[in-house]
Amino acid sequence: MAKVNPIDVQKHLKGIDYPVTKEDLIKHAEKNGADDTLKALLQELPEGEFEKPTDVNKAIGQVE
Repeated sequence: MAKVNPIDVQKHLKGIDYPVTKEDLIKHAEKNGADDTLKALLQELPEGEFEKPTDVNKAIGQVE
């Protein structure tokens, strides 16, 4: 999986209200113009809720 910059991830998730599901993350990132690489990475995240932005970054680090 291609590496993504955590700052870019949070830029595309700006304004989202936590906690969120993986599906919420994907929809919000798409709305904010996320590229295919980021969308594919978000698809690989585990199911469940993410309580805060650092939870998302941690999950991405485990996928990459």
